[in-house]
Amino acid sequence: MSVLVSKLKEVLYAVIPITVIVLLLNFTVIHLESSLIIRFIIGAILIIIGLSIFLFGVDIGLTIIGQNMGASIAKSNKIWVVIIAGLLLGFFISIAEPDLHILGGQIELVTSGLITKWLIVVIVSIGIAALLAFGLVRIVYNIPLYKVLTVIYLLIFVIAIFTSPEFLAISFDASGATTGALTVPFILALALGVSLLKKDSKASEKDSFGLVAIASTGAIISVMIMSIVSKSDKITGSLEQVNISNSIIGPFIKKLPIIAGEVLLALLPIVIIFLIFQKISFKLSKKTVRNILIGILFTFIGLILFLVGVNAGFMDVGSAVGYSIANLDNKAYIVIVAFVLGFVTILAEPAVHVLTHQIEDVTSGYVKRSIVMIALSIGVGFAVLLSMLRIIIPDLQLWHLLLPGYAIAIAMTYFVPKLFVGIAFDSGGVASGPMTATFILAFVQGAAEAIEGANVLVDGFGMIAMVALTPLIALQVLGVIFKLKSKKGGLERNVE
Repeated sequence: MSVLVSKLKEVLYAVIPITVIVLLLNFTVIHLESSLIIRFIIGAILIIIGLSIFLFGVDIGLTIIGQNMGASIAKSNKIWVVIIAGLLLGFFISIAEPDLHILGGQIELVTSGLITKWLIVVIVSIGIAALLAFGLVRIVYNIPLYKVLTVIYLLIFVIAIFTSPEFLAISFDASGATTGALTVPFILALALGVSLLKKDSKASEKDSFGLVAIASTGAIISVMIMSIVSKSDKITGSLEQVNISNSIIGPFIKKLPIIAGEVLLALLPIVIIFLIFQKISFKLSKKTVRNILIGILFTFIGLILFLVGVNAGFMDVGSAVGYSIANLDNKAYIVIVAFVLGFVTILAEPAVHVLTHQIEDVTSGYVKRSIVMIALSIGVGFAVLLSMLRIIIPDLQLWHLLLPGYAIAIAMTYFVPKLFVGIAFDSGGVASGPMTATFILAFVQGAAEAIEGANVLVDGFGMIAMVALTPLIALQVLGVIFKLKSKKGGLERNVE
């Protein structure tokens, strides 16, 4: 019970800042409908309760499953087992990721069904499965992460030359959206389970990060290849003006069964795979199995409450705030608010809490989670700020920011402590979770609709790509600071 209370306190500190900012904006620069504000407050309460229960469930359920699966796969000592397990786990975990379904639905909406939700979900899941399997092989064979990432991103840049701007935005967004609240804890635990079997503790520590980063690139590559094969040079889209409901409880009741179904779909394959592994490999005690199943039940309830709060309480407000502030004469307001919202929204991402705790655990407290959180917040704040500048300045295109950004991030991997390379690239995928894919995306698209000359499809969807990029640089800069601090203080701790 004490663990649940500590999670509740943690989440309160995370969600209250964004709630206060929106309320302050409502009473100063903009004035939203009272029904919207009440729904926003109800949404915030659901997010606080849901996120606390979810994080508690992940600790006692999903994390244990992932670690046992990782260890079981590695113990086989057969590379084909590692590859097949990676392909199956990668596909089923990704195809059921709620964040990916949210993004797929939004893509289907703005392209008027030209790109269907399930096409995106299946194509992305195939890419994730292939790269997850490759990422597990990398851990087994001790292939340096920075070399692997260099080759993968060089390949991405080459394919990007033949990809249209619209698909470029969607491919990078798919990468961010697929590493969500369910996928990240599982992949992190899987990597930790495989890497812990290594005799070299330093190699084990470094290899427990980086799998999320490699897996998420699969989404970028698969969507780009889809765009080239389908020969869709140009797709057009628009954000339909949806009438915001004046009902307060109605949207929550409407969203509840839909989200419950998606979360059930998300967890069911993991439960089935766990029960199969338990029968043939794990052989865990009945008490351990019962605790894991209770953890999954907590995860199920928590994730439903969290996503209902985000979708029914936060999205409409995000869009309305973006639209209202972008309509003000002084565009400095929308840029400043974009940075502040990016800064505080990352604090409420479920997967960020899972990752930062694992960073602190794996490094035995050497890398404090609070420091990682600050670096992430600054990075994401700048990502949303740059996304807003893209909307305001028509000549500023997505590749103008992504190309130099990724070039800097890859170049840094050659001199940043290797532990921080894995942490940084994992954080890039983790930062773009359900809060970003809903509240911030709605905020940016609302602004894009208000500003003349902005393309909602290109400018709106590229935002998640920016959110996935900036933590790569921010946390590697943090790694350089730790490296200098270690030398200056004469610390024995080896961050390399």
